[in-house]
Amino acid sequence: MAVCDVCFRQCNIKEGQTGFCGARTCRDGQIIAENYGRLTSLALDPIEKKPLKMFFPGSMILSLGSYGCNLRCPFCQNSSISWSKKAFDYKDKADYYSPKEIVNTALKLRPQGNIGLAFTYNEPLIGYEFIRDTAKLSKQNGLKNVLVTNGTATLKVLKEISPYIDAMNVDLKAFTNDFYKDFLQGDFKMVKDFITQAVQTCHVELTTLIIPGQNDTPEEMRELSTWVSTLQTKSNKKIPLHITRFFPAFNYTTSEPTPVSTIMTLVEVAKEKLEYVFAGNV
Repeated sequence: MAVCDVCFRQCNIKEGQTGFCGARTCRDGQIIAENYGRLTSLALDPIEKKPLKMFFPGSMILSLGSYGCNLRCPFCQNSSISWSKKAFDYKDKADYYSPKEIVNTALKLRPQGNIGLAFTYNEPLIGYEFIRDTAKLSKQNGLKNVLVTNGTATLKVLKEISPYIDAMNVDLKAFTNDFYKDFLQGDFKMVKDFITQAVQTCHVELTTLIIPGQNDTPEEMRELSTWVSTLQTKSNKKIPLHITRFFPAFNYTTSEPTPVSTIMTLVEVAKEKLEYVFAGNV
């Protein structure tokens, strides 16, 4: 038995069992990433799809994902590889790819506009060791590395990967403790601490999915964008914010899609404090 220190859960994992995320296990008394190199998704995507609007716009990036997640978003758009029953079955089915194989594939795609690797789709940081090893090799070969994450990880994990990451998109899913605790089974403070440190290390863009009746008030967006503006001041960097429209998905299908008018109103609110605000899914 050993304690996993990747996120706030600090799962006490018995030998051969897995933690809450479904991807970390205890082997010979040590916590390891059972999903190391186990890929469920691989695609050459436009960089804007991550979404990153201000990091090599117009380029392509080889995007890869594994399985498992340390949140329980009921509206998850990647539930089949994140936290559904199907996702947890992948530990016996996902094919293994070494960091060298991934980097070689990325290099071969350079003629198609590929600039590097994006770790995305499921929550990549629950398998941060694979990110660290692959991104290090990728960087040595002149490629760029992107991370798309929910930011639910310790600063120790961030320190492990930050020398090799060039850009991130972090989901700032709301701006209240209640939303994170009751709706996502998450930790609001951990995400804020992660973002605060991340903006010191690389280019960071943030995404907030607006869900009707949950996180869609001008007051909350004003608090969120004001906080982001303080990070800009401290880091001397512009931080783009993507305000994205919700569509019913997975276990959250009772709500209607977010009205476009709500998104545009919140974009204008955020622009009171931020220079770069983008409407998504409209």
